[in-house]
Amino acid sequence: MTAATQSTSSVQTANTAGLRGTSAGDTALCTVGKSGSGLTYCGYEVGDLAVQCSFEETAYLLLNGELPNRRQLDAFAEAIRQHTQLPTAVIRVLEALPADTHPMDVMRTGCAALGCVETENSFDEQYDATLRLLGSLPSIMLYWYHYSHNGKRIECESDNLSIAGRFLEWLHGKSPEPDHQRCLDVSLILYAEHEFNASTFTARVIASTLSDIHSSIVGAIGALRGPLHGGANEAACAMLEQWHSPDQAESELLAMLARKDKVMGFGHAIYKTSDPRNAIIKDWAQRLAGEVGDTRLFAVSERVEEVMWREKKLFANADFYHAGAYTFMGIPTKLFTPIFVCSRVSGWCAHIFEQRANNRIIRPSANYIGSEPRSVIPLDKR
Repeated sequence: MTAATQSTSSVQTANTAGLRGTSAGDTALCTVGKSGSGLTYCGYEVGDLAVQCSFEETAYLLLNGELPNRRQLDAFAEAIRQHTQLPTAVIRVLEALPADTHPMDVMRTGCAALGCVETENSFDEQYDATLRLLGSLPSIMLYWYHYSHNGKRIECESDNLSIAGRFLEWLHGKSPEPDHQRCLDVSLILYAEHEFNASTFTARVIASTLSDIHSSIVGAIGALRGPLHGGANEAACAMLEQWHSPDQAESELLAMLARKDKVMGFGHAIYKTSDPRNAIIKDWAQRLAGEVGDTRLFAVSERVEEVMWREKKLFANADFYHAGAYTFMGIPTKLFTPIFVCSRVSGWCAHIFEQRANNRIIRPSANYIGSEPRSVIPLDKR
């Protein structure tokens, strides 16, 4: 390979690394960093949805293209509620998983098992399959969690029409505090959709092969499992829990920056100056901090946010204040990313619908930077 060829290939590779700035298709579902607040679902600002709508309304919007009226919303929420109980075969799979299984592996395995028991035999079944996933993924998580950690088999049924409410009810064994239910509901809205992120693109690639919906969602869960995508809120929580005061946080954070350590929960691949979801969940974290009498975690979080902007001009993203909000609701850290799954499955499925409606297999090309063509030398002469 000549120096000129190497130089050209290196430039091409650098420009396309991670496909940053490359359009990979069309979508009517979401804009990221393009208008208004920087995030819209089907034309609606995410901030408006988070204030005026429920997660069920938002999921309906993504799957149907329009917000529901009262009758449509009630029917949609009730249909999801009817899909919360798990098949016996799925329960047996969950009970076979050890307590130290990574919770995202539980979600992946539970979804795969559901796909074996309730296989999508036709794309005509995709909407019902989506309702089933919305209803059963929280059940999969919490059934395994209680069984593996407490030896308790929970009944995954409730009169609560809210996915957020059922999650907190099953987690804590009692009706949730209204503010906690609403905070988790808002969180689900914020995490529901985000254009062609890694997990969504994974789902669309699999769907483009005309594979079934469960295979597409299993692949998306696998992508979300990575700490550079869905695990940032867990990593942020682990970091914040180490520090007992804002001053200690600032001192140790400065040392981290000096060592060039990765600080999770800051910056974004698309947003340049702020993440529109951050202010919304930060307000909720502050509200819940006051309700539970927190005098440390929220103050530490604010100081870290201030230092990161002062020192690096890096802003807190959606994951950062979720760490505090979830902690104040008594949600174990290991369940943070599975909650992301319970939300984002609405966006994933909407993208699968969209891909199937105008499908062409996703098969990009690559810039080859290897050896020039050469002949094989016989084994005894190498």
